Amino acid sequence: MTRNQIHSIFLSAFVLVSALIAASLPAAAQDPGQPYPTMAPVEQYLMDRDAEIALARSAAPDAISHDASVIVLTRHGYETAVEGKNGWVCWVGRGWLAMFDNPEFWNPKVRAADCLNPPAARSILPYAYKRTELILAGHSKPEVIAAIKAAIDKKELPALEQGTFSYMMSKGSYLTDNGGHNGPHLMFYETAKDGAAWGANLENSPLMAVNYWCISEQAYPQLKSFPPLSVFLVGVEKWSDGTPAPSM
Repeated sequence: MTRNQIHSIFLSAFVLVSALIAASLPAAAQDPGQPYPTMAPVEQYLMDRDAEIALARSAAPDAISHDASVIVLTRHGYETAVEGKNGWVCWVGRGWLAMFDNPEFWNPKVRAADCLNPPAARSILPYAYKRTELILAGHSKPEVIAAIKAAIDKKELPALEQGTFSYMMSKGSYLTDNGGHNGPHLMFYETAKDGAAWGANLENSPLMAVNYWCISEQAYPQLKSFPPLSVFLVGVEKWSDGTPAPSM
């Protein structure tokens, strides 16, 4: 798998997010001819409940995900399907949890299995809940951005906790139409504007970084006032079941 493919995969992952910026993506994000210009029917984003639980758990090694909580998507938002015991939360993100200007924001094929550690579950997941509820209620991207900013200002959404981290090591994820569709990796979240202090995105560095909110602030200038948040990716050599993954 090439580095450009990894960049594309990271862009389309969670959190959610999750991916790196290929040079052509900012222009593509503003192209009105993109294949996913609007939201598809809600049914296309939903999954069989048992299949979604299984995919969510496959994001991390069984030693972690076996005792984790699992949330699944419904027509009105995410809900708890399994109550866990270790504070971790496994789930399957959809395309609308990527950057707001990601070309695949509305891609109904995206299924990004993710398993969040307790700090991430407390401080990252509430943003995913809020964004999903607003989108499923029919709000536009600018309306969603405004509502999230208002919630941040009112301290209705939490600040990022230290040590936020997640596994994205599922064989079954579909992160992007570009490249190999998937790639196992670990995700770290920091209140930083970029990855310079980490040495990310440099030649021969194994660390990649991207802005959590957007590829470019040109499309949605309102995001300039959002708290800085970067997502860091480290590729790994194995899937969550221990089998070898394609070379990154």
